[in-house]
Amino acid sequence: MRTDTPSPAPHAADTHDMIRVQGARENNLKDVSIEIPKRRLTVFTGVSGSGKSSLVFGTIAAESQRLINETYSAFVQGFMPTLARPEVDVLDGLTTAIIVDQERMGGNPRSTVGTATDANAMLRILFSRLGQPHIGSAQAFSFNVASISGAGAVTIERGGQAVKERREFSITGGMCPRCEGTGSVTDFDLTQLYDDSKSLNEGALTIPGYSMDGWYGRIFSGCGFFDPDKPIRQFTKRELHDLLYKEPVKIKVEGINLTYEGLIPKIQKSMLAKDVDSMQPHIRAFVERVVTFTTCPDCEGTRLNETARSSKIAGISIADACAMQISDLADWVRGLDEPSVAPLLAKLQHTLDSFVKIGLGYLSLNRPSGTLSGGEAQRTKMIRHLGSSLTDVTYVFDEPTIGLHPHDIQRMNELLLQLRNKGNTVLVVEHKPETIAIADHVVDLGPGAGTAGGEVVFEGTVEGLRASGTRTGRHLDDRARLKPSVRTPSGRLEVRGADTHNLQNVDVDIPLGVLTVVTGVAGSGKSSLIHGSVSGRDGVVTVDQGAIRGSRRSNPATYTGLLDPIRKAFAKANGVKPALFSANSEGACPACNGAGVIYTDLAMMAGVATTCEECEGKRFQASVLEYHFGGRDISEVLAMSVTEAEEFFGAGEARTPAAHKILDRLADVGLGYLTLGQPLTTLSGGERQRLKLATQMATSGGVYVLDEPTTGLHLADVEHLLALLDRLVDSGKSVIVIEHHQAVMAHADWIIDLGPGAGHDGGRIVFEGTPADLVAARSTLTGEHLAAYVGS
Repeated sequence: MRTDTPSPAPHAADTHDMIRVQGARENNLKDVSIEIPKRRLTVFTGVSGSGKSSLVFGTIAAESQRLINETYSAFVQGFMPTLARPEVDVLDGLTTAIIVDQERMGGNPRSTVGTATDANAMLRILFSRLGQPHIGSAQAFSFNVASISGAGAVTIERGGQAVKERREFSITGGMCPRCEGTGSVTDFDLTQLYDDSKSLNEGALTIPGYSMDGWYGRIFSGCGFFDPDKPIRQFTKRELHDLLYKEPVKIKVEGINLTYEGLIPKIQKSMLAKDVDSMQPHIRAFVERVVTFTTCPDCEGTRLNETARSSKIAGISIADACAMQISDLADWVRGLDEPSVAPLLAKLQHTLDSFVKIGLGYLSLNRPSGTLSGGEAQRTKMIRHLGSSLTDVTYVFDEPTIGLHPHDIQRMNELLLQLRNKGNTVLVVEHKPETIAIADHVVDLGPGAGTAGGEVVFEGTVEGLRASGTRTGRHLDDRARLKPSVRTPSGRLEVRGADTHNLQNVDVDIPLGVLTVVTGVAGSGKSSLIHGSVSGRDGVVTVDQGAIRGSRRSNPATYTGLLDPIRKAFAKANGVKPALFSANSEGACPACNGAGVIYTDLAMMAGVATTCEECEGKRFQASVLEYHFGGRDISEVLAMSVTEAEEFFGAGEARTPAAHKILDRLADVGLGYLTLGQPLTTLSGGERQRLKLATQMATSGGVYVLDEPTTGLHLADVEHLLALLDRLVDSGKSVIVIEHHQAVMAHADWIIDLGPGAGHDGGRIVFEGTPADLVAARSTLTGEHLAAYVGS
């Protein structure tokens, strides 16, 4: 018998069901205070630059990570990245945060999908136990370990006496000795290194930074290995060898001890050891011009030596396994029945199945991680967390639907709900209405971007957001319509026999003079087709999603080249040198070296940044700030927003056409709210891509290739982007866009759809034609989703 008794008061431990944020002021946030329900899916939305990332990543996730790091000993903290406490009054109810962001995975040439997810480590152990013939431990299958052997006398302290003994050692590694585990060998085009008709003193070297006026000039003049006044074409074999290939050797020049080294080993160490994407643009252009990368003939690009490739399980070597599509590799592992390694097989099986489940089954483990798109990199990072037994964890996602076809977004939504249903708090920064629709709680930031944003304009349910009248609420149900008429192409760009990655000998004609959208499910071969066969041609300008490399000293003015005409205008108006108006040069405040803040390193604790008292954060010497142009000093100009500066440099005594032109382009791509001196490190992903687009619009190319330009764009800004694309096409340019957003597809003049699936199920053209034809045919996944989107 059950008698109804009043339910007991809730246990004190069950009352902490909210993450409370009070007074958040990180970046552009204006004293934001909100409560976020735990064990629910909360979506943060708002225009690009409204403060979503500052609230979620810069405040909640950052403080959670900092508090976890503080639980380790000071010794361990010394090895960890130091995090400062975010600008916030109270943060209460935090749980452990796991951040899954869009940062591209390390572009190290040795990093692959397999090494980044531990799948390679498990495969190496598997082959070291089961591979026939047995060749050694797991490191014998690693392309990062070289085989070394040696012998010699060693001195051992024993019983107070030094005893000499002969010892031998050997390490069996899997690294291919020719390419040193990178899979490719480099070849130099010597004509791009120097002009052989000139002597060194006449400026024969065409390598960036190798001028005869600096130290290099002194080294070449004083090394004595060749005559710097003799044209290079008259060098003897020995002299040419010393110039290009000489091993490092100590020399004395002008009484100073230096090391001389041939040009080729020097370039290999200083430039080729770095990831190409992290180089400055002029150095990257030089490397791409001078170096050709070809597949290593010894290992055929597998990175492994012959011994590692000779050991096999059921006729498959580790190189074959890493080259397989992951969905096929998962089936192969499932077929291995070996009780001695059962726990290892189960873990490897789970990892590979997670790849397939998350929609990355089309990748292979040997794919370099630097070639993954932002969306692929984010999903690869998610793999560690799928199937995890942890609960009551806060998962923080940054636009997880990036790079996903509408068909794949459904699968991503299921994964987010699955994480929530296990009792976790899921925080998602997102723009796509399909993902906003599944939220339990929505936080909308705005009302604008930059200084016009940073406030919570709505908090509640999705239905409440629709009725709220905020910018997101008004645009949530926006649907683009098909264009009534499409433009006529002015020509064709022919692609023949494209077979990069999974493309299956594709022939396609890309129309010129129109807006062409290349689409298809994730992994169908869109990027392989465009980046492999179109980018790199003459007159083609590519704006990809690669991160902008810049320090905290870089800002929109320095990145776009806007600062040059501004400095010259200031210098001319005041009759002084332009270098005075650079915070990185002669005009820098001597106390903070032009940084505006002074950093105090506190070892294992977060460093403290204090505003420089000398310049009050203005970054310039006081004497420089006395020079005015149009009634403003240089620090006031850098504090202007793009819109203000556009007005300032557009008319009146401060009229500067060169600066105005660049500001026009920044306003064109929707960055009117950015301040000229805002550090690049504080920009959001969408802002960075549009900053790149504004810079590239100045180039004289006739064909623009954009890689998912709607990344990080709010629904309201997509219209702005479409207007910009239209202006580009109407000005006589051809625009090719790799895109999944249905609004961009509907707006296209021509659609090229790849598929039908991903990996080896894709790589073919499944449709070419106008959006109206694609909707009418509904013959592909894209056609079905586009038809549903436009309501046909």
